[in-house]
Amino acid sequence: MLDQRWVFHQDVKPEKAGEGVTRRVLAYSKDLMCVENTFQEGAVGALHHHPHTQITYVVSGEFEFDIDGEKHIVKAGDTMLKMNDVVHGCVCRKAGILLDIFNPMREDFVK
Repeated sequence: MLDQRWVFHQDVKPEKAGEGVTRRVLAYSKDLMCVENTFQEGAVGALHHHPHTQITYVVSGEFEFDIDGEKHIVKAGDTMLKMNDVVHGCVCRKAGILLDIFNPMREDFVK
């Protein structure tokens, strides 16, 4: 799907990305990637870091995010910026969807 102009949600199969979490890799190029993550209530996005800048947009639900040791509750419409190698993770408080944008693309997300 690299450099695919049109990516239809119905054509992208969700992949398990952790207990209670599914991931859909949507449109991407070498420089930019859009990923949808669906969380069940109580699911955890474990603390981690990577060499990509990441912006997360909360589409729905409620999450407690930890970014570099600072914690906040976020809801639909909120966004977070995570610079390269910053430790971050979350706990889903109410089932929801996060949309992640990565620069550059996450090569580890495509096979």
